[in-house]
Amino acid sequence: MQKKGKKAVKTTNKPFDFLLCIVIFILLALGIVMVLSASAPSALAETGKSYTYASRQLMFGILGIICMFIISKIDYRIYKKFYWPIYFISCGILLLVLIPGWGIDANGAVRWVRIPLLGQFQPSELTKIGLIVFYAGYLSDHKDELRDFWKGFVKPLCFILPPIAILYLVQNHLSASLIIAMIACVMMIIAGTRLLHFIVTGLVVGVPAVAYLIYTIVTGGSDSFRISRIISFLDPWQDIQNTGWQVVQSLYAIGSGGLFGVGLGESKQKYLYISEPQNDFIFSIVAEELGFIGCLVIIIIFAILVWRGVLIAIKAPDTFGSLLATGIVSLVAIQVVLNIAVVTSSIPNTGIPLPFFSYGGTALFILLCCMRSIIKYFTSQYQSLKLLIETR
Repeated sequence: MQKKGKKAVKTTNKPFDFLLCIVIFILLALGIVMVLSASAPSALAETGKSYTYASRQLMFGILGIICMFIISKIDYRIYKKFYWPIYFISCGILLLVLIPGWGIDANGAVRWVRIPLLGQFQPSELTKIGLIVFYAGYLSDHKDELRDFWKGFVKPLCFILPPIAILYLVQNHLSASLIIAMIACVMMIIAGTRLLHFIVTGLVVGVPAVAYLIYTIVTGGSDSFRISRIISFLDPWQDIQNTGWQVVQSLYAIGSGGLFGVGLGESKQKYLYISEPQNDFIFSIVAEELGFIGCLVIIIIFAILVWRGVLIAIKAPDTFGSLLATGIVSLVAIQVVLNIAVVTSSIPNTGIPLPFFSYGGTALFILLCCMRSIIKYFTSQYQSLKLLIETR
């Protein structure tokens, strides 16, 4: 029976967390607009229609939004029951590129799969999410072993070796390998693996590797494509017509933007100077058209998304939910930082897309599905906290 003087507590749940949803839809809208702007010249030259890439990106955005609400009906805890099958499936789908007639060769790398009647997709995008689910399940089940060097450090790291080996040897996809490794390390540290293990291992492995790399560059003992990229990173103007072309054109675009930009749609570098400007180097077009202020606003919006994700991980009722949120947010944060670092020539050039902005239906669709999962999860936590406060 309700006491006198006490108001009845209203328990109707809000369908979503308003701020996080607004942030996601702002990024989605900005991304589609920038894909349209950046891809128009390339699309016109290739297909005769300037909106080809943008319309496809919009279609996958709409499909992603629809699936967001379907996935919101699924309890995230069910994924934990199947994290081992998800791991093997995540590794196996990377081999789909080897099926004759399915793998798509682009720029010397086979990273895309064409499935009859379904279109094409990039298996590595599914693998990233699958491994996040796997590590969330495995680390939560073995959290008592994480302080041990062999059981809590070496053993979990061994699980990322098969997908990385497949990505590197079969798909020539070093950037996806790096992202997967970084996400796994972040999740392990958050789960309780000792940071000292990472530091010591990094020194033991990293110092000789860096020494060998420096020796190779100085002596010119390798004509590897990746070595040439590193040399180009050190001085992109040295080979401006070849390995340094993309980075130099990106820096021209960023420098031309100034403080406020040249105006939306007014970029010059997108006119076939930057190769496929709607992909990995779309942020340089953003900088040229919207300027430093526009870039700063977009970075702040990404920072808000990461902040909300951190809150989700902190408020999680179980280890699996916390690590799942950590992995998804880490995926976004790592790709944003690395993409901006590449287009500003802060790190060597490697193919890393900018979430919500870079053209790619597979990546956008999967990302939206992941975002809906954490929106729904945060909403339930927010309502529980609100109910607790109102009853006091």
